Amino acid sequence: MISITVAHYAYIGNLRLLTINYLIITMAKALYFVTLQYYEYTNCAFTITDSVYGSVFYALTGLHGLHVIVGFLFILVATARIYYYHNTDFHHLGFVISIVYWHFVDALWLFVYTFVYLF
Repeated sequence: MISITVAHYAYIGNLRLLTINYLIITMAKALYFVTLQYYEYTNCAFTITDSVYGSVFYALTGLHGLHVIVGFLFILVATARIYYYHNTDFHHLGFVISIVYWHFVDALWLFVYTFVYLF
């Protein structure tokens, strides 16, 4: 996601307010995704017990949704630490790890989308 990358570069450039704004945008996108996933689950024509596809669909998308929620929490903590000046220019490993984790979730989504929705 571009918003987390912009937040990282803003943080490196000492643009604290821009960093916080882009982290909030990233968290809003995560909440929007989880809301859409909930809508999809409640309106889906099949269940987890209907077929192999249903089992794989719910397992993969559910696992990805769980990772999105965990990533949201990581970014929330990183945002709070930036807001309260807990990080320094040389001590912000938690923020960097949350960015790497979020990019992992992005890459995981490409896999899930390709094999669940396109095939």
